[in-house]
Amino acid sequence: MADRDFAHSLIYSTETLIFSILALLLLAYYRGIGRTYVKFWLFSFSALAVNQLSLALDSVFNQQEVGSLIDITIALTRQVSNYLHLLFLMLGIYSATKQKKISPRVISIGVIAAITIGTVATLLYGFDSNSVFNRFYLRESLAAFIFGCGFIAAACYLFSLKVEHFSGKILLAFCVLVGIRFVAFSFASIVSLTNDWFRHLTEWLIYVDVGIHTTLGFIILIWMQGAERHIADTAINRAKYLDKHDALTGVLNREQVLEKLTNEIKTANENGQKLCVYLLDIKRFKFVNDTYGLKVGDLILGETARRLHHSLLKPKVVGRLSGDSFLYVIDYANEQQKLTAVDHIHALIARPYQVEQQEVYLQCSVGYCDFPSDADNADDLIKKSNLAILQARSHNIHSVKYEYGMQSQGRHLLVMEKEIRRAIANEELILYFQPQLNLKNNRLEGAEVLVRWQHPDKGLLAPGQFFDDIEALNLFSELDNYVLEKTCQTIAKWYKTYKRRVPLAINITAVEFQAKKFVSNIQNLLMKYEIPPIYLELEITENVVITDIELVMKTIIDLQNMGIKVSIDDFGTGYSSLAYLRKLPIDKIKIDRSFIQEVASNDSDLTIVKTMIELSHGLGKRVLAEGVETQQQLQLLRNIGCDAVQGYFISKPKSEAEFTKYLKRK
Repeated sequence: MADRDFAHSLIYSTETLIFSILALLLLAYYRGIGRTYVKFWLFSFSALAVNQLSLALDSVFNQQEVGSLIDITIALTRQVSNYLHLLFLMLGIYSATKQKKISPRVISIGVIAAITIGTVATLLYGFDSNSVFNRFYLRESLAAFIFGCGFIAAACYLFSLKVEHFSGKILLAFCVLVGIRFVAFSFASIVSLTNDWFRHLTEWLIYVDVGIHTTLGFIILIWMQGAERHIADTAINRAKYLDKHDALTGVLNREQVLEKLTNEIKTANENGQKLCVYLLDIKRFKFVNDTYGLKVGDLILGETARRLHHSLLKPKVVGRLSGDSFLYVIDYANEQQKLTAVDHIHALIARPYQVEQQEVYLQCSVGYCDFPSDADNADDLIKKSNLAILQARSHNIHSVKYEYGMQSQGRHLLVMEKEIRRAIANEELILYFQPQLNLKNNRLEGAEVLVRWQHPDKGLLAPGQFFDDIEALNLFSELDNYVLEKTCQTIAKWYKTYKRRVPLAINITAVEFQAKKFVSNIQNLLMKYEIPPIYLELEITENVVITDIELVMKTIIDLQNMGIKVSIDDFGTGYSSLAYLRKLPIDKIKIDRSFIQEVASNDSDLTIVKTMIELSHGLGKRVLAEGVETQQQLQLLRNIGCDAVQGYFISKPKSEAEFTKYLKRK
């Protein structure tokens, strides 16, 4: 008897050591990648290690009186750890296959149930020395039955998923065999508990379970490798998808719209077909963002794209050009079809959007033109549709077809040019500042400069309300020069007033960034306002970088030689992110908010963001994440090594007066 107890104790102690080591490996792995399913399996094997330790102690103290403190403590530990092991193993399998977050409420209910079952099984008949059989049924037969059902359920679940990778198939077969083993043991114990063959079977199963537990550990390790490979493949495929599609809505992005429309024009020309190109903007979309928040606005954009894409008219092209602007192209045989399509588009947008258990009603402006009568190439068709929609917006008309002579557009642009130039001269364009938080020291490291128009008649206007006119009038160069000078003035004023300089980041448009005198103009401003170059950061969008790589590289180098930092804004939304990250000598990348929105709940987004950060750090570049709106996003970005963040969770854009108060607090 003593030899047998010693052998059992040695076996269980060895298993305790093995599973403790495996749990430590899982802990290191979890700290490295942060996968939820790894955390569940870490808890599972930690519970299994505790279970094996309790079995080892039970072999040592098996002569204790039934109901003694040591007997109850060991039995309780064994029972609770056993059920927790099964619970977290199953949660890990679900999390690894679904890649979805399991609600804390579900986890809490599972943990409470496991502890309750284990406690009841231990304490019921736990103090009665005559209830040997009842204790066995509760502690062994019931546990075996629950384990068996759990493993069989896991096998059925994996089978329903039609798992393809090898480790998944191994786990499925393992769950079937282990489930049969435990269920068969449960029923056999009830029927043949007093038989000698059953006692011999129980002895033999101790060694079988050693193999089962060890095999489970190996399968889990193999599974993790396969799961990570699957997540990496998914991330790569999604990155390829985002090369051609708008990250927010899933429809074609601007570059792919031009390519697809060009191909459709070629096909229509060969087949003698006619195309109608519709451009639509959602009315009052800024109101939606301001009222319901950016997340709801993004959901509405996604739903709009889905409605257009699945339209009954089977459009040739659907894409998002920018903001709330979409392109929709059909082929047509007669004029009535074009008018029907206009009504159809309005009907799609007019259908209520379900937002936060209430209905939001929206309308759109539509401008459209024809191929081949109005233009014969993609660029001109989009431009003329845009001229038509400008007329629709300026005259508050639902739909306008392009007509010859709209290039002069009219009086609207003449009026707007006068107003915009007056706004610049009278300093009606004011600066707003969105703080940027350094995640290493939790201190303010700077702010992004944003522009608002304090219109004398219309009040405070957001960029979306006048940037289209500035673009149409080709006034972005004037705007950039104005914002640069105002920013330098502000830095100098803050130093004079507060004896403090704050680095400010300015988004520079393509035209100005590639102007020959751009670098010298910056240099003159720094000298004029006596500003150290390190307090000025220039942001260029990824699409600007792609336009003329050689000129951009020279400009960046010249600016950096002066001491000015240069960053890439909206990183990851273009089709050449990684190539230009390697080539361009920029100081920092700003990861686009579309990747941050679901980084806490989507493993693919997490993998992409983590890879961006690691690649950037490997190339000596800092990383700032835009669009941080929750504590969970902030903490996760901190954990994976992001250097800085900005977004509504940190602070909304602030006026100068508000920002100076913010500075005093920081």
